[in-house]
Amino acid sequence: MKKFISWNVNGLRACLGKGFEDVFNALGADVFCLQEIKLKEGQTDFAPEGYHCIWNYAEKAGYSGTAMFTKEKPVSVRLGMGIEDHDSEGRLITAEFEDYYIVTCYTPNSQNELKRLDYRMEWEDDFRNYLRELDKTKPVILCGDLNVAHNEIDLKNPKTNRKNAGFTDEERAKMTELLGSGFTDTYRFLHPDTEGVYSWWSYRFKAREKNAGWRIDYFIISDRLRERLTDASIHTEILGSDHCPVEMSLD
Repeated sequence: MKKFISWNVNGLRACLGKGFEDVFNALGADVFCLQEIKLKEGQTDFAPEGYHCIWNYAEKAGYSGTAMFTKEKPVSVRLGMGIEDHDSEGRLITAEFEDYYIVTCYTPNSQNELKRLDYRMEWEDDFRNYLRELDKTKPVILCGDLNVAHNEIDLKNPKTNRKNAGFTDEERAKMTELLGSGFTDTYRFLHPDTEGVYSWWSYRFKAREKNAGWRIDYFIISDRLRERLTDASIHTEILGSDHCPVEMSLD
């Protein structure tokens, strides 16, 4: 069995100061993916023993970025999706293994007043096409902060958030389109009716204490991997970021 973890750490250096290494070691994943590392090369010496380390830094300092730590050496690694408009912010790592690809993603936020929504729509279409191309070769495991709560069950206050970034009709429709093109949301597949389990809480308004959260961190797999899926869970008990880690296991 293989165990996969994904976590938006909202600044790896800050998270390292809040017990990140203990969490990393305790979870003992075969592949551990991070989003929003907010690092440049050389700004951390975190290099866990027994793992291959892959980093994709944003050009802008203190912003975005992704990382992947994997026990098995990948066959190949790609940073970004090969489209200049999308690849300066360190949002994507693709690692190829013998029988699947693992893609970790930090999807662009549509921002206040949806000022980046048009760009987000371009990203969604290009990214879906990118995943579908990969899927023609090998099945895909996608994880990360995808910055959308897909359905009303996926956030505490759907009515008041309907036109806010992360819960617009447009963003939700893109997720529906992705899932309709041969992919499965693993947590919802195994827990179709579970309410009140989220992966992100605002730092404001004591949102985490009140569990006023959103499920915006995902493991999504090619449909043909579903028969190998054994577990999908959300570690709401783990602190250190405004997100918590999400987990998936495959036979």
